[in-house]
Amino acid sequence: MNINKEGFAIAIIYLSKNKLSRYFLIFVIIFATMCIFPIPLKNIAYDVLSVVSGNRLLPIYAVDTQEKKVALSFDATWGSTRTPKILQILDQHQIKTTFFLTNIWLKQYPHLAREIGERGHEIGLHTVNHPNLTELTENKIKEELQDNADLITETTGQKPILFRPPFGAYNNLVIKTADALNFKTIQWSVDSLDWKNLTAEAMYERVTQKLHPGAIILFHNDGANTAEALEPIIAYLKKEGYIIVPVSELLYKENYDIDHRGFQKLKK
Repeated sequence: MNINKEGFAIAIIYLSKNKLSRYFLIFVIIFATMCIFPIPLKNIAYDVLSVVSGNRLLPIYAVDTQEKKVALSFDATWGSTRTPKILQILDQHQIKTTFFLTNIWLKQYPHLAREIGERGHEIGLHTVNHPNLTELTENKIKEELQDNADLITETTGQKPILFRPPFGAYNNLVIKTADALNFKTIQWSVDSLDWKNLTAEAMYERVTQKLHPGAIILFHNDGANTAEALEPIIAYLKKEGYIIVPVSELLYKENYDIDHRGFQKLKK
């Protein structure tokens, strides 16, 4: 059963206008959810209290910029059949992108991981086993990230600085844990939906319609029609005057905030 715990918490809390009742309800929600769901209490406390206090953290979904710059990104957990074709297309267009690799994939295809790095692409974290990190303790999250980083460095020589949570699932604890390990948590603002096996034409329409300056576009390394969609998408980006860069080159490095959309904005 899929239940939005955060929305559930908001709805119940705002049923009461009495401050004391509100704190009592927070306690009840945390306790009840702990009894129902096999999730660590600390995670639930982070989720509920961050919503109530307004201190909910956000990863980076995109960059607020007028420059026509975007980043293509590829998640890799299972499969490699289409990866060589994707790399070939990127080479033909002299484009560098970002690949987020799991240890599952690194262990199966170390030669391809090395090739991705040797071709000049950036490599980021996607965890060891591709779990939903919001269901793990802080120590387990650290293990998933640090062990992933270690294997990336061992295999490719790169020291990753970016991290994409599996399933796009995050909470305050996930982001704080990544921050403590000096990894920036990255999402996306345009989803190609290649993981749904959309046709190349449907992906092209989706990406080009949702495109905006500062976008981070999500693909997967082994999507059934990803390579076929990539050519026309790149052609469109170039025609519209966009520059394609790795995610880290798109990001602001300092003096920025993250707004309610998850967009990086330079401080005024």
